[in-house]
Amino acid sequence: MSKKTEPACRNASGVHDIYCCGSHVKIDEKAITVLTEPAVTYCPLHESLYGTKKIDAQAVKKSVETKIEGFGFCCKYRDFSLDPIVAYGASEMMSVWLNKDLIDCAVVVCDGAGTVITNNGKLVQGIGARLTGIIKTSPIREVIDHIEKNGGTILDKTEARIDQAAGVKHAFMAGAKHVAVSVASFQAKAISDIHRLQKIEGKEAVIFSVCNTLAKKSDVKHIAKADIACASASTILRNAVGSRALLQVGLTIPVYALTARGKELILDYLTVFKDKLVAFRTSKLPYEIRNRGPERRDTAHE
Repeated sequence: MSKKTEPACRNASGVHDIYCCGSHVKIDEKAITVLTEPAVTYCPLHESLYGTKKIDAQAVKKSVETKIEGFGFCCKYRDFSLDPIVAYGASEMMSVWLNKDLIDCAVVVCDGAGTVITNNGKLVQGIGARLTGIIKTSPIREVIDHIEKNGGTILDKTEARIDQAAGVKHAFMAGAKHVAVSVASFQAKAISDIHRLQKIEGKEAVIFSVCNTLAKKSDVKHIAKADIACASASTILRNAVGSRALLQVGLTIPVYALTARGKELILDYLTVFKDKLVAFRTSKLPYEIRNRGPERRDTAHE
């Protein structure tokens, strides 16, 4: 399938709402519209991926254009390449857990498809490698076809609905006993719903809290029930959730294991991690080094 090049928005199919650097962005076939100012002014990860030192609305728009042009984000020709982008991302870890048979399936979100249930580790990584926080998405037939051909089940092919609790329930009903699920902070209540569901069903749902830059104080009670939580650019998560962690991996964008099961699975992931690592004991988490993390515009929303 040929790929158009100008302008980037014309490559998109349908209407999609996402968060990028704490900005609410709308994507359709007419425009990429940055609806709110980014919450982050600088992020080392964003700089390494997009070469941007100062994050403003224009930088956010440019990074979304790059996602569309570079790998077909929200497009019919979406790329599902397997290259790892971050060291401790949810898709990177879940794909390893699936490959090592530590879980039965994963419940993730994909642009153009919504909630996806799959036991294919390669598909999980292909979906999540360059993903950003998806608030709402439109169904894209080519994306759905690719997912289904590669062992994925779409929760709702008509509306591309995002409902991670319903995705976990679907997985349980299909016979899975050990499920991993990613949940964004703007859907944090789903963490509590999934927590209750696994107790009712007597099965396991390993909850990975992601996209937490805009996490609010009211979200903490839900996120604290996750097994693993990514701090993103959230000060409140570093303080309120990071302090409860049993294990931390990463400094720029820390990831916290909040339960013994989360800690066990992160350590399982590290057994196949190819880069060199250092581990040491500490009496207090989170562990931080000044000027190593993202810089925020403000914390008023927290």
